[in-house]
Amino acid sequence: MNDGRAADGAAGPTIESLTRRLLDTPGDFLAVPFVEQHGTINVAAVVSDLLMAYGGPSFDTTTAQPFRPAASATARNELSCVLVATWLLHDPWFVGHAATAETYRFLATGLQALAAHVPAAQLVSDPERREELARLTLAALGLVPSGETPAAAADRLATLDSVERARVVAATAEAERRAEAVRQAMHDKAAAEAAAKASRE
Repeated sequence: MNDGRAADGAAGPTIESLTRRLLDTPGDFLAVPFVEQHGTINVAAVVSDLLMAYGGPSFDTTTAQPFRPAASATARNELSCVLVATWLLHDPWFVGHAATAETYRFLATGLQALAAHVPAAQLVSDPERREELARLTLAALGLVPSGETPAAAADRLATLDSVERARVVAATAEAERRAEAVRQAMHDKAAAEAAAKASRE
């Protein structure tokens, strides 16, 4: 059983091998997940099978709970992202080396932010999103892609970070909204002053 966490900075598999595996994700892992008994695939069962392959126990009601969310606008995409990541983590390298507890935590909570901005299908179809998921998975397990330094791996993940990109886009839009409000206020003030001046004349 893989109980211990790999030392931070330990070498993991190559990014190329992981992105290739994601590209080959079977269609079953992109099926509609169960949310409140509606769907075609039981995500808790799939994750439980993975962790049992790692040497861990099967899920009970408590450990399965994160993978049985209430219906919401984002629940299905979050579970779909978990399914894709579960396929990735079934790679033989992870089965032999990854820590069960860290893997569980990553699948239970580590994909929520990404899922809020990226459709699960893009984690398979889009080259940058495949790389982002591969790097995010390694980072969550305290691993560095084979052949890379920790600093280079961190820099590349930051470049691909969909959550940060969405934050920057939102901040830019908000700044533009505020600038437009200031411009409009200045325009209104100038128009009011011009009208006042005309009435005095």
